Amino acid sequence: MATYKQLLAEKEKIEAQLAEVRATEVAGVIEQIQTLMAQYGLSVDDIVKRRRGRPAGSGAGSKREPLPPKYQNPKTGETWSGRGRAPAWLGKNRDKFLIPES
Repeated sequence: MATYKQLLAEKEKIEAQLAEVRATEVAGVIEQIQTLMAQYGLSVDDIVKRRRGRPAGSGAGSKREPLPPKYQNPKTGETWSGRGRAPAWLGKNRDKFLIPES
């Protein structure tokens, strides 16, 4: 039975062989891709998968200004804009906490 150190040495040899074989195969694959791209007149933009939806930086996920408060707790002065989870102090009758529009 092989010892732990012997197995580790074998593992290192195999990992080195894997890296070498992968590098040669990747070089061949890249060469094939370049040949096919030239043969069919393709560019990188033709190959890259296009995403659907809004383009990056169009406002999705960007910071927005906070909304003005719509409701206020008269006891504590806490406010809520009406978006997101409603605070517990609001209860079921929201009308009595509504801030009058100025």
